Parts: sequence; structure tokens; C-alpha cells
Amino acid sequence: MGYQQGLSGLAAASNDLDVIGNNIANANTIGFKSGTAVFADVYANSIATSVNNQIGIGAQLAEVQQQFAQGTINQTGQALDVAINGNGFFQMSNNGSVVYSRNGVFQLNNSGQIVNAEGLQLMGYAANANGVVNTAQTVPLTVPTTNIAPSATTSITGQFNLNAQGNLMLTTPTVTVTSAGLVSSGAAITNAAAGSNADNYTITFTSPTAYTITDATNPANNGAGNYTAGQAITLGNGQTVTLTGVAAIGDTVTVKPNPIAFNQNSASTYNFSQSVPVYDSLGGSQTVNMYFAKTSAGNWNVFAGPSTGAAQQVGTATFSNSGQLASVQQLTGFGPPPTFGPPASPDTLSFTIPNTDGAGTPQTLMLNLTGTTQFGNPNGTNNLVQNGFAAGQLTNFSIGTDGTLTGSYSNGQTAALGQVVLANFNNPNGLVNLGNNEFQQTAESGVAQVSTPGSTNHGTLQGGAVEESNVNLTNELVDLITAQRNYQANAQTIKTQQTVDQTLINL
Repeated sequence: MGYQQGLSGLAAASNDLDVIGNNIANANTIGFKSGTAVFADVYANSIATSVNNQIGIGAQLAEVQQQFAQGTINQTGQALDVAINGNGFFQMSNNGSVVYSRNGVFQLNNSGQIVNAEGLQLMGYAANANGVVNTAQTVPLTVPTTNIAPSATTSITGQFNLNAQGNLMLTTPTVTVTSAGLVSSGAAITNAAAGSNADNYTITFTSPTAYTITDATNPANNGAGNYTAGQAITLGNGQTVTLTGVAAIGDTVTVKPNPIAFNQNSASTYNFSQSVPVYDSLGGSQTVNMYFAKTSAGNWNVFAGPSTGAAQQVGTATFSNSGQLASVQQLTGFGPPPTFGPPASPDTLSFTIPNTDGAGTPQTLMLNLTGTTQFGNPNGTNNLVQNGFAAGQLTNFSIGTDGTLTGSYSNGQTAALGQVVLANFNNPNGLVNLGNNEFQQTAESGVAQVSTPGSTNHGTLQGGAVEESNVNLTNELVDLITAQRNYQANAQTIKTQQTVDQTLINL
């Protein structure tokens, strides 16, 4: 036994104590990875002549191996706190020099850059003003503070239910008498919801006391009757006409529907209305009103216009007997009479509104009625959206599992502001530990494999959370006791060698 073995053992045990002490000291360091001291035995080359006669001369520290096991992830609620769940390191820029870290505690500096406590900039893929991420190269990520640009409304999607039992927008029918002896007391609507009110009727007298009724639109309403002066004659199932005087054979009376002129300021001229805000190219907002007026069974006139201006008819909508939208016709000419044609897009009516704030005018809007129904339920709106928005200010942001940094704006819009990347290595233990939870690439670690979180063998991210140190204090305290005993035992070998030497001196 020699002093060499004891001294090397003391050095080894001291190194082990240092590593364990470092682990314990960093038990609360965010993203810290514990280390393990790995030792190797030592043999003198000069005496290594016979395999069976080799005597070791002690131990040496072979390496301090980092344990990159996953640490516990804890929620913090901070938008820029990010935890890595799985493999990978954050790529950080230190004045142009790239380093790597597992510490996901970040903040914004005065330039809007995402940095850690040491001021190193978080790297990732930048996004342009339209939220398109450029994956060509990594750059320091910046959270822009500029407003998101407005987007002009081009389409309105409305899914409505129009009451099949709603009143027809008709006023008192027009009565024309071709007789010298007959006088009309006028027609009256007895059921405003009856679809037959939209038909054209002809009453023809076959004798002074008998007549026939012809419905030019629906022959099912044809009929006959006996004439009594002053007695109402029923037409269809929703109106009557009253005649007085003496009839002659061949006398005729025609009764035609009389539409109510649309007036957006009078709810009695339409069945249902709905409004929606729209935006121009400068983000200016105004309200567009839409009106629906039932003209006959299954047929509706559609009107639209700005709330501050005059609404005009834009087309018609026709429904099948099952209540589904059958066709939409675009107004092509005001007439009279108005003309209609197929719309540019199915079930879609186009119209324009003026702008007065300097935006392009007139602004063309497309009203898509796909999904609109005509059931026997009250008028109502099932869905109403428009695709424009005003300018918006950044209110908050978050980081998704794939690293996408998403900004939320005051106008309700979201946009990608960039994407955090992760770097992985074939041999993470080949990295140089620079302190401050920072590592540097070496030839032993291999080249950094930079990719988006969740791809290939890269971990995912969890926003609003941090990865705690992976130090297990219980294990470390047990290891501390073991290292202490090792140190004492090696000290004992030196003491024993000293006793042996003293014995020889005393001979």
C-alpha cells in the first residue's frame, strides 16, 4: 500500500463531493441538469509488464456526465415562460455567438426582443406582416408592437330562417270592373299569410246571378258561385271582394295583388331584418342592414344597404316545399319592371355601399345565403359572419406546443409572430457547460439539429410553464453520505501507510 492510492482516492472522493454539492446547490435552478462523477482506475505503465502482477495506483475522474433526464414541468402563468417536454435545447444568441439552454424563463427587452435573464436573445423563425413563418433561417425573435392592419369586408355569410307562415307584403288588392251595372265595394285581405293572395283572379258572370272564378296562377283555386249583391265573394283562402249592383252575362271583375312598397324605416313593409358591422380598407366601420319581404309562398325579396343610407333590392330568394333554399336571383335592372339573372356565385347576392373616410368606394359586398331556410318557425338568425376587421393593437401572446408565437389583438384577430425552434444533438454530453444554464456545441456533441418542436426527435413546448431542475434531493443526500465515507476510507489508507512507515523506522 502506498500514499499514491490514498491521495488519488481522496481527490476522487473530493471531486464526487463537489459534483454532488453542485447538484444540491442547483436543486431550484430552472432547467438545470444534474451531473454524475464518473471515475476510472489508474495503472502505472512502467510496471504493466505482466497482466497477473498489475497493481493499481489509484483512481481518477474520467468525466462529469450530465443527466439530461426530464425535469418536472410547473405552470407559472407567465406568457413568455416556456418548458421543453422532451429532447432539445433553446437556441440563444449571445452577441452573434450561438449557445444552447434548457432554461425557459424569458422576457421582453426595450427593443421587443425575447431575452433571458442574461440578455441572450431567443432564436427562432420570424414571421412576416401576414403571419407567414419563414423557415429558411433562425433569427432573434421579436414581438412587434405595431397595430395589425385592417382588412376590408368582402363577404357576409348569413344563415337565416324565414317564417313560412309570415304575412305576404301585400296591401289592399286592386279591383277592376268591366260592367255598366256592377260596382265594387273593394277587396279585403282576410288572411295576410295566405299564399293565394299573390294570385291574379278573374270573376266572370255567366248569368245575372251566377259567376265563375279563375285563378291564373293556381287552377286549384278556380270555382263558381251565386251572386248576391253586397255579399263577399271568397278568392283563394285569404281574401274577398264585395260587389253591388246588377250583373249582366259576360261582365268581368279582375282582382290583382298590390305589393307594399318597401320602406326600410317601416317594419310593416318587410318581414325580417338583420344588421351586421362591416369594415372598409382603412378599418372604418359601418352597419349594413338586410331586409327580407315575403312576396308569395316560398318567394322573398332581399334588400340591403348601409344603415345611414338607402337600402335597395339586391335580389330574390326562392324556397322549395321542404323549406330549403332552391334558388337565388341577382337584381340586374331596376326597371320598371325590375329584371333578375343568375348570381355570380351560387346562393350569393352582390351589392355595393359607399365609403366616406377615404377608403375605396363603392365597396362591393357579397351576401351568401347558403343554408338559409324557410320553415314554419319565427324569423331568426342561425349564423352571421363577415370577413373584415378593424386595425388592432397587440393585447397578449402565447406560445404553442409547436413553438408558434401567437399574438392576440384588440380586434379579435390572431396572427403568428414567429416560431421558437429547438436544437438537438447526437451526444448532448459532448456539450461544453458554460454556466448560467448555457451550453456550447463541440465536435464531440455533433452539429446542432435545428427543427420545430414536435418534429422528428425534438420535444414539444409548453407555454406559461417552466422545467424545474431534475435534481433528486433524496438521492443526492444519500450519495453525499456515500462520498463522505469514501473520503474517510481513503484518508484511513494514508494513515495506515504512515503506521507501516513508522514501524520500519523503528526497526
